[in-house]
Amino acid sequence: MSLTRRDFLKTAAGGAVATAGTLAAGQALADFTPIKSKRKLRILILGGTAFLGPATVAVARARGHEVTLFNRGRTNQQLFPDLTKLKGDRFGDLKSLETGQWDVCIDNSGYIPRTVQATTELLRGRVGHYIFISSISVFADFSVRGLDEKSAVGTMTAEEIAAATGMRDINGANYGPLKALCEQANTRVFGNKACNIRPGLIAGPMDGTDRFTYWPVRVSRGGEVLAPGTPETPTQVIDVRDLAEFIVLAAEKGYGGTYNATSPAGELTMGELLDTCRRVSGADATFTWADHEFLTEHGVAAWSDMPVWVPLDGEEAGHPFINVMKAVKAGLTFRPISETVRGTLDWWATLPQDRRDKPLRSGLTPEREAEVLAAWHARGG
Repeated sequence: MSLTRRDFLKTAAGGAVATAGTLAAGQALADFTPIKSKRKLRILILGGTAFLGPATVAVARARGHEVTLFNRGRTNQQLFPDLTKLKGDRFGDLKSLETGQWDVCIDNSGYIPRTVQATTELLRGRVGHYIFISSISVFADFSVRGLDEKSAVGTMTAEEIAAATGMRDINGANYGPLKALCEQANTRVFGNKACNIRPGLIAGPMDGTDRFTYWPVRVSRGGEVLAPGTPETPTQVIDVRDLAEFIVLAAEKGYGGTYNATSPAGELTMGELLDTCRRVSGADATFTWADHEFLTEHGVAAWSDMPVWVPLDGEEAGHPFINVMKAVKAGLTFRPISETVRGTLDWWATLPQDRRDKPLRSGLTPEREAEVLAAWHARGG
């Protein structure tokens, strides 16, 4: 298996250089055993049992830290039986957090500003460092390329904020501004000990949304695959394990401030992503690239029907050009996209058959894809 230029750069950035041609097709790059941290931290994670949570727990434990989880105890209850688990609810039941001390709190379950305000105020004085997991969705204007940590974020009226009282009130329009307000709540309470990390699209094992998973799974099934735009269209994703490593690094270094966290702009294209899915899965897939105008005409939406992709014009034109250099300089590294695809497929294979037989939660159903492909060919696409 030959490594692409991007694979080479990513592996080198992670601390090791792989020699092209040394791996057989389908053979995974071995995970490196993390070096134990010089200082053992007491880490409180709000959430911890779905997708990013387990990945963060795994890195923290491998580094030798002591982890406590706070959540409702409803999701993946079988995970981490040996950890201390505090039961509660962000929306009103914080009693189990009224006592105890931790070096750092990692909040990856905060979506409503008042809940983040409540936990930060409750933990102030008993937690030394608060890391809030936000989102690049905070930005106000995605038509601009090169958005960085200083770019303007979305805002809401007092009435709109008051109306968002629970998870059922979150939608595509207010998700980003609410996350921005959560960041601000964290910074108000913890000052220079507040760290806000803004991931892009998170990919890899345990991606229950199927937003990235759609492509490795769809391509692995082979046949003609409807692909959006052109192979040269750029995109950005972040492997959940790379994100988890950066979060734990931020905890160990005591980072304050804000960090965009996704892959570097210009280093991944849709063509490379789909070609990698084909190479890793060994499938006989072929790709039919349909332009934005045609997809729009046939009701195929960017991001939801065609995950990971946005057209390079209009309101989302700047979406695949987020500036992440601040995080890279602080230590964010990236594994090859082939490892993200491979990890996703390996995890997918462990799911119950009935889950794998159901339509994916993102992307097109096989029937809808066939319908659109037929329309493309009918017009001589």
